[in-house]
Amino acid sequence: MAEAKKSKKAEIKAVKYGDIIVASGKKKTAIARASIKPGTGMVTINKSPYKNLSYLRMLMIEEPIMLTKEVLGSFNFDIAVNVRSGGIESQIEASRLAIAKALVQFTKSDALRKAFLDYDRNMLIADTRRKEMRKPSSGKARKKRQKSYR
Repeated sequence: MAEAKKSKKAEIKAVKYGDIIVASGKKKTAIARASIKPGTGMVTINKSPYKNLSYLRMLMIEEPIMLTKEVLGSFNFDIAVNVRSGGIESQIEASRLAIAKALVQFTKSDALRKAFLDYDRNMLIADTRRKEMRKPSSGKARKKRQKSYR
């Protein structure tokens, strides 16, 4: 018996408030919430334009925006991202993930979803690696006591 395989599409969790959709992204301990609504193409991170970031960080945030412009032809959404905790790089990664999830959920475009997954899988799927716990009676997570013989 040959059964047809069901395609497992990872559901993107987002909450809808009227015409605003809120999606979240995580990286290590950084948590970002992106609110998207129809608008003029303004993207802010913690109430400041993303263009104010350093060059490489700005490019990381621009990746989902540029892919959206290529696939859909226009970018007429306003996105406000609120990020807290974690380091600067983790906050940028979490913001990028939240923006991409919000765009896919808002547009409901399979072509955009496929473009994000083909470009970089971490745009829609969170990196679940975490810092390893320290063990009792040792300094760090993997540190072992030295042996004096051999």
